[in-house]
Amino acid sequence: MFSFKQLEALYWIDTLGGFAAAARKLNTTQSAISKRVKELEAIFETELFDRDNRQARLTEKGEEMLMVAKRLLEQRDAAVEQFSKAEIVERRLRIGITELTAMTWLPRLVRLVRQHYPKVVIEPDVDLSVNLRDKLLADEVDIIIVPDAFSESRFSVLPLASVKSVWMAKPGLLPVSRTLRMHELAAHTILTQGGKSGTGIIYERWFKSQAISPSNSISSNSLVALIGLTVSGLGVSYLPYLCLRALIERGALEVVETTPSLPQISYVALYRGERQSGFISSILMLARECCDFSDLFQIDETITNK
Repeated sequence: MFSFKQLEALYWIDTLGGFAAAARKLNTTQSAISKRVKELEAIFETELFDRDNRQARLTEKGEEMLMVAKRLLEQRDAAVEQFSKAEIVERRLRIGITELTAMTWLPRLVRLVRQHYPKVVIEPDVDLSVNLRDKLLADEVDIIIVPDAFSESRFSVLPLASVKSVWMAKPGLLPVSRTLRMHELAAHTILTQGGKSGTGIIYERWFKSQAISPSNSISSNSLVALIGLTVSGLGVSYLPYLCLRALIERGALEVVETTPSLPQISYVALYRGERQSGFISSILMLARECCDFSDLFQIDETITNK
C-alpha cells in the first residue's frame, strides 16, 4: 500500500519542479525522493514521470495520480487540524512581511499567534514585496503581507488596511506655506522606493499616470534608509504619515502638501488558495485583527506589564 510520504514526494516534485527541490522541501535526500516515486510506480505498475525528459514532467497516469495525491493530502491535513486542539498544534508558520509591518505591528501578531498556538514556531521573513511574491509561488512561505501591487490569479487575497503616505522633507528644504504642484516637487531630488518594493511599484505607476518625471531621483529598497536620507535633507520622499508623526513633532521632518495628493496604499494578505487550511484561515483572521500601521514598534501593554 502507498504512504503519505510517497504522495508528498509526488506532490512537491510537481509543485516545485524537480526532485532536488522536493527533497529540500521535505528535509530529505534526492535519492530518498526518487525511491518513494519508484515505490509508487511499482505499486501501480506504471511510470509516473517521463524519463526521456530532462525536466520532472508527469506522464498521463502521473497526472491522474497527482490529483489523487492532492485530495488525500488535503483530507489528511484537514483531519489533523479538526481533531487537534489549537494549543497542541505543532508546525511552522512562515509569514512574509515588508519592512513597514516589521517596524509597526509584527510584535502584536507574534503575541496573538503564540497565545492561540503556543507550540507553533513562527518564522517571519522580512523582504521586498516582489521577492515575497516569488517565495509564495515557490511555497517557501505560507502567507505574505504586502501592498496590493500584484494582479495574481494564483493567489487568494484578504484586504487588511490602508496606509496614508505624504511627501516629507527636512524642515526648510522646501516651501511649505503653500500647496506645491507635482511639477514643482519634481524639480527637487526625489527619494523613491525601489522597483521590487510594492509601494514603489504602486507609486511608479501613479507617477506615470500623472505624467510626472523627476529630473533627479535616488532609489532605495530600504524604508529605514529612505527615512534617514530624508531626515538628512538629501531630498523629498513619500513616507507613511501616522507612524512617523513623532519625527514630525520633534521637527526632524515636515509634511509637504502637494496637489494632487498621493493615493493611499492598500495592504493585503496573499496566500495560495489550494493550500489554505483551518490553521491558515485562523492566522489570517489574527492578522486582520491586529493590523495597525499607526505607530512604530508597537508593544502590547499586556506584555510590558508582565
